[in-house]
Amino acid sequence: MKRVYTIMLSLGLILALALPATAGKVLKMATTTSTDNTGLLGELIVPQFKKDTGIEIQYVAKGTGAALKMAADCNVDAVLVHAPGAEMAYVKQGVLKDRTEVMYNDFVIIGPAADPAGIKGMSVTDALKTIAAKKAAFISRGDNSGTHKKELSLWKAAGMAVPEKDAWYVSGGQKMIATINMADEKDGYTMTDRGTFIKYADTKGGNPPLVVLVEGDTVLFNQYSVLAVDPNHCPDAQYDLAKQFTEWMVSPKVQKAIGDFKLLGKQLFIPNAK
Repeated sequence: MKRVYTIMLSLGLILALALPATAGKVLKMATTTSTDNTGLLGELIVPQFKKDTGIEIQYVAKGTGAALKMAADCNVDAVLVHAPGAEMAYVKQGVLKDRTEVMYNDFVIIGPAADPAGIKGMSVTDALKTIAAKKAAFISRGDNSGTHKKELSLWKAAGMAVPEKDAWYVSGGQKMIATINMADEKDGYTMTDRGTFIKYADTKGGNPPLVVLVEGDTVLFNQYSVLAVDPNHCPDAQYDLAKQFTEWMVSPKVQKAIGDFKLLGKQLFIPNAK
């Protein structure tokens, strides 16, 4: 019995030494709805990071504004978001640090295939002006998300005030998929990131009632970055885990995996770590 006990003890020690040193650790992260809706986090990033490092990721998917607020309130260790201007403001405030670009896609304006406002192929500025002139239904996220922030900037760039008081402009206050469904119900238009649109199209069997009508404009570029919560702002922030996650995200292996992650044969995100 003593020999068996000794052997079992030795095997237990070997297994313990074989486990990653970070086993049992948990990285808390706030991120955007697009990384969640598309399946990128749940299907690729979370399980693969756990497999490679032994670190579990617990994440909350919100609009970028809410995700950044969670960082400011010291509720997370890192964020994966897509609103560069807001991100840099939080860096300047000392809330976040080490902003690292990891991937991008683009925004698109979608609407009914019949395109009642006739915006197909227009520039973003011309499309927004046409929607406003024809009072076509437009559904806004209205939730301070990265997509919402971008939409507001596009009205401004078009030389227009955000039409918040007009009946045809609906501020939904919903996540992206719910916003798209509202646009479908109202036979109207909305703006989304391409990755979420592809996911939406996939749920419709590749034949969605709303289609991409405006795309390719340089202002529609959509950058995603990882930022660590600054331990000087939040003493309990696990900066070491956030840094390890960032380094993992920019590794050639993970960058390739992000590029290979597809739905309907289409890339949802394009890796671009420097």
